[in-house]
Amino acid sequence: MRRSTTIPLISRQEQVASLLLAVGRASAGRPGLVLVGGDAGVGKTRLIGHVAQAAEQAGASAVVVHCVDLGQVGIPYLPFTEALTQLQAGAAGPDAAARVTELVAERPALWRLLEPGGGGDADHDERLQLFEGIGRSLAVAGAPERPLVLVVEDAHWADASTRDVLRFLAARARSENVLLVVTYRADDVDRRHPLRPLLAELSRLEHVERIDLQPFTEDELREFTTALAGRPLPAAGFADVLDRSEGNAFFAEELLDAGPDSASLPWTLTEVLRTRLERLDPEVQQVLRIASVAGRRVSEELLRAAAARWGAPDVDAALREAVTQQVLVVSGAHLEFRHALLAEALYADLLPGERSSVHRAYLAVIEQDGPDGMKIGSAAERAHHAYEGHDLPAALSASCDAALRARRLLAPEEELRHWEQVLALWESVPGAQERIGRDRVDVAVAAGEAAARAGDPMRAVKLTQRAVDGADDPVRRAGLRHLLVHRYLDLPTWDEVPGQVEAAIDDLRAALEMLPERSPERIWTNALLARVTMIIDLDDDARGHAECAIEEARSVGQPGALAAALSTLAVLDVADPDRAAALLDEARTAATEAGDVLTEMRTLYNATANRFYAGELEAAQQRVEHALARAEELGLAWSTPTVNLRILQEVMLYFRGDLSPRKAGGVPATHKHVLEATQMYAAVARGDADVIPRGEALFDHWQSDGQIALIGGGSLVDALTWAGRYDDAAALAVRITDHLGEVWTEVFLGRIWLSALAIAALADAAEADRSAGRVGAPGSAAATAVETRAAARLDSGDSLLAIARETAQRGRPRGGVLGPEGRAWLQRAAAENARLHAVVGSTAGTAGGGAGGAAGGGDSRAQAAGDLWGAAAASWQDTVNAFGFGYRYEVARSRYRWAEALLGAGERQAAEVEAAEALSEAEDMGAQPLADAVRALARRARLDLPGVRRATASTLTDREEEVLGLVAQGLSNRQIGERLFISTKTVSVHVSNLLAKLGASGRAEAVSLAHQRGLLEV
Repeated sequence: MRRSTTIPLISRQEQVASLLLAVGRASAGRPGLVLVGGDAGVGKTRLIGHVAQAAEQAGASAVVVHCVDLGQVGIPYLPFTEALTQLQAGAAGPDAAARVTELVAERPALWRLLEPGGGGDADHDERLQLFEGIGRSLAVAGAPERPLVLVVEDAHWADASTRDVLRFLAARARSENVLLVVTYRADDVDRRHPLRPLLAELSRLEHVERIDLQPFTEDELREFTTALAGRPLPAAGFADVLDRSEGNAFFAEELLDAGPDSASLPWTLTEVLRTRLERLDPEVQQVLRIASVAGRRVSEELLRAAAARWGAPDVDAALREAVTQQVLVVSGAHLEFRHALLAEALYADLLPGERSSVHRAYLAVIEQDGPDGMKIGSAAERAHHAYEGHDLPAALSASCDAALRARRLLAPEEELRHWEQVLALWESVPGAQERIGRDRVDVAVAAGEAAARAGDPMRAVKLTQRAVDGADDPVRRAGLRHLLVHRYLDLPTWDEVPGQVEAAIDDLRAALEMLPERSPERIWTNALLARVTMIIDLDDDARGHAECAIEEARSVGQPGALAAALSTLAVLDVADPDRAAALLDEARTAATEAGDVLTEMRTLYNATANRFYAGELEAAQQRVEHALARAEELGLAWSTPTVNLRILQEVMLYFRGDLSPRKAGGVPATHKHVLEATQMYAAVARGDADVIPRGEALFDHWQSDGQIALIGGGSLVDALTWAGRYDDAAALAVRITDHLGEVWTEVFLGRIWLSALAIAALADAAEADRSAGRVGAPGSAAATAVETRAAARLDSGDSLLAIARETAQRGRPRGGVLGPEGRAWLQRAAAENARLHAVVGSTAGTAGGGAGGAAGGGDSRAQAAGDLWGAAAASWQDTVNAFGFGYRYEVARSRYRWAEALLGAGERQAAEVEAAEALSEAEDMGAQPLADAVRALARRARLDLPGVRRATASTLTDREEEVLGLVAQGLSNRQIGERLFISTKTVSVHVSNLLAKLGASGRAEAVSLAHQRGLLEV
């Protein structure tokens, strides 16, 4: 039987064509990324191998690299290290090799990566330099006449740092002659797999293509098995293969290779694989089992040495046979199993003792020095084999080395895993402290810091608490208290729990009593005391601690503590934005000098927030982009300050009218829901169909973070109002206010926003009553009910406005000055309440204006209603101006309400101008609910706006059709006039005209005839 690698590629023509087109685009300077996913054995590697060969025949260079499964540990950037090594060795030709080699020599970040253990500690800037160096190396390796095709296989095993590089390369692709192809096992990437969010993120990029490789269909499988067997299979045999393989190419091939007797085997692929492998000589099987311990791919030199150490005879002959039988294939200086499942099956076949023995053989080999004097294997590989080989002392030492290596490469997730491995092994290794040169407390502190940088604040707290609890010396324990408080501050709800902040202050003050004067620990303790006392508004105490920390930090040279204290002082001095900005700039410089990346990110966040809350959105936008780029450089994509920056960025984009849906990839579970809440702003403005269920799904997470309740809940209030669920919206605003009043304070500033939204819901509910003709005849039960509801709404609106004003007075931000956004929302609350009074006043005029009403009384009521609308128009004009600092969406929405109020006041020409501007902005932003609302207003008021007037095939005019529609709703002439902003007499004329044109004797017959003729929508 032939092997699949020796027959032409079956099917997959569409995928081959798509990949080769991508190669052609790369040759033309249009780089791309193709994600190839499929179940294990479906044929990804075969497809990619065929495409790589075809690309090379067309003049491209193809380089294939791999991610490797090392269990819970990983080697950062492994596939890109392999790619650079191959490129330097000439995989893309000698000219490209020279260019890459020259570039590597010029960039320390690259040669540090390629020489494990070489060089000193890297600067924190090195992460960006490394990413840019990798991207530049790939770019110089490609050329228009010879584009580079880089294939990264098995990305489901990619470490976090490799995933970050993939994200970086995809985002920075511009005009390079490079095509990146990434394969992964789709069946391994479940909902919790770290690759899944990256795939979703990359798939949204324009230059990224996704290929989901499916199993063969029945006809394709028949062609495949016929090619393998050299003839068509008997019907029964083919049906058996089809049934058992389910179209999986590898399964089908192995079933065929196992022979007819395989039918008697239990139905598992493992058994099929074992049947095939057992046909090999025992010596070959033994060497293959040794190879399987290294994973799917292993260096031939390493395998030979490990097999020789383990005692395998005649390794040369065994390897030749394994390659001949195509169990192993040659890949440069490596050997790899033709399919990962082969390695897994072989590894599972080893007895526990055999596995440990082989792992120890590998460990003994990779601990040896190579020709360059460096260890043959990486620290992560040594840690893996030592742990699996039960050489716990070696595993402890290697894990420590691997953690330090990951730290130098700014790979915090990998660093954390290695430190936790050290902690797990500590009790099992006598003399652990002497072996690695640090005690368990130091290891726990390092692990806590790594967890904080990796964006896992709860894990950081637990590890740092472990360090504090493990310190036997009271003075040392006191010196660690500030670290624990620092970690607690990263938890979103820690300072919301009653007594937590006060307890932390007591602990830090007690620590001060024990710590030596001007010691680093004492300076840090003062810096943290400044921050936590500020949280509970003990500003004088906070200032005293901050100034003490600043003075001592400067005198003894503690830039990290200096940065922390300066950051706090900047917040205390927020009333003077320029001074605050200068303090934050100094703080950032100090943090950079100290290498304190978390404090540096905090200063960057504070500096951005400083500009944002001052209403300087352009400056804030520049700062947030710089800060997030810096976070990527430092490997802090999901630290707490970085998450806060991401929230600010999303809010600023929404403010500026960018309502595009965005989802960050790789969001840790600890931050997922607050980012989802922030995305609700734009989702509501866009009018997403699922926005209400999305908001309701966040209810369960209110307790985890008050921001989720405020942002997600407040946005949901807005969404419910747009959906016409006015009572639900108002009730939800009260629920949010009560919740946050308990966990924060009853005068939290977000209450102004919630009050404005709640009044808007009340005003819309009153308008709905008026528009639907629910006023009723004077003195009727319906009229009384309307009056009662109206009075209750007015009372609620007045009360909510008073609450908003009280909040603005009592809940003023630090510095005592309400910022532009707060002032704008306070003004909108007043404008919404003015609108509410105008709507209710107009409704009251309608209710009191029956046929028996005096003409003078009707005129006075109309005048009163006009005055109310005039006051509302003036208030909405002020609202437009207040949001003019850069809040584009709210400016447009306020213009819409301003136009509505101008119509009520009889100023049609001015109303048309504002409505046209509101519609233009809403359409440009993609704010569908707002655009629809403006169009509806224009139709009711017969405003001449672009795209609003419609032609009709009926004999009725546009206005007569509108009047007919309202007649069908049961509205009286006066109610129709209120709705369309015309007089009752004019309505009467329109009704007479449409009755005559329809040949109807009355209103009911006119409605019936209109329905029959299709003039009314049912």
